[in-house]
Amino acid sequence: MGEVLIAGMASLLICIFLSPTFIAWLRVRSFGQHIREEGPEGHHEKAGTPTMGGVIIFTAVSIPFLLLSDYDWRSVGVYGAAMLSALMGFADDWTKIAKRRSLGISGKTKLVGQIVIALGLWYVATEKAGLSDTLRLRTLDATIDLGVLYPLFIYLVVAGTTNAVNLTDGLDGLAAGCAAIVLLAYIGITFISSGQDDLSLLAACLVGACVGFLWFNAFPATIFMGDTGSLGLGGAIAGLAVMTKTEELLILLGGIFVVEALSVLIQVFSFQTFRKRVFLMAPIHHHFEILGWSETKIILRFWILAAVCAASGFTLYQASIS
Repeated sequence: MGEVLIAGMASLLICIFLSPTFIAWLRVRSFGQHIREEGPEGHHEKAGTPTMGGVIIFTAVSIPFLLLSDYDWRSVGVYGAAMLSALMGFADDWTKIAKRRSLGISGKTKLVGQIVIALGLWYVATEKAGLSDTLRLRTLDATIDLGVLYPLFIYLVVAGTTNAVNLTDGLDGLAAGCAAIVLLAYIGITFISSGQDDLSLLAACLVGACVGFLWFNAFPATIFMGDTGSLGLGGAIAGLAVMTKTEELLILLGGIFVVEALSVLIQVFSFQTFRKRVFLMAPIHHHFEILGWSETKIILRFWILAAVCAASGFTLYQASIS
C-alpha cells in the first residue's frame, strides 16, 4: 500500500510543479483552444486558453509508474492503451492548433487508431496476461464466452469509453474530476484483488495526476487537458475495465460518462428522426448551462453523481467477490 501512495503522491506533485512552466511555454507559442461557434456563448471567452494539458498528465503518470512498476502484463496493457490513446489525442490537438480550427483528425483516423488499441489490449489480455475471452456479468453472477467476438467487444469498450470521456470534457475540471473519482474506485478494486498490485500503482498514478492537474484546470481553468488528456484517460479506464473483468460494472462506475454519451446519442437520434431536440444542447452539461446553472454548480453536482456511481459500482464489485 505504501508504494501505491508514494506513486500517487509523486504523480500529483510532478503535475503541480511542471504545469506552470508548461502553461507558460504554451502561452508563448499561442497554443490555445479553439472554441466551436455553435457552443454556449459564455465559452467564447475561453478561446486561447492553453490546451494539450494531457501531456503533463501522462508525463506525471509515466515517471513514477516506470520507476516503481514490476511491469506486470496487465498494467503494461493498461498503460499502453492509455499512452496510445493519448498519442491519438495529441495528434488531434496538434491538428486543431496547426490548422487553427475546432476540428482535429478525421473520424476514420480515430476509428483506425481505436481498432489498433483494442487489438493490442486484446492480445496482451489473452496472450500475455492469461485472461479468458469472456464477459463477466457480476450483477447476475454469470459468464458469457465471447470467443472470436471478444476483440470486437474490447473495441466497443475502448471506443465507448474514450469518446464518452472526451464528450464530458466540456467544462473546467469536469472530466478530470470525474475521471479521478472513477480511477479512485479502480484503486480499491485492484487493491482488494490478489495479484493486482501493479494495477493499483498505475491507477494511483492516474488519480494523482488528475488531482494535480485540477489545481490548474479547476474553474476558471488556466489550461485544458485537450484530447490528449481526455482520450488518454478514457483509454486508461477502458484498459482497467478489461484487465479487471469489470466491463459490465464500468457502465455504473463511469455512470456520469455514460449519461454524457447517451445525451448526445439521444439528441442526434431525436433530431434526425423527428427534427426535435430533447435537450437545449448536448452533451447534457451544456443543457444545464443554457438553463442558467453556473459552471461551478454543474461541475460540483456532476462530481457528486460520479462519486455515487463509482461507490455503487465498487460496492457491487465487492459483493461479487465475497
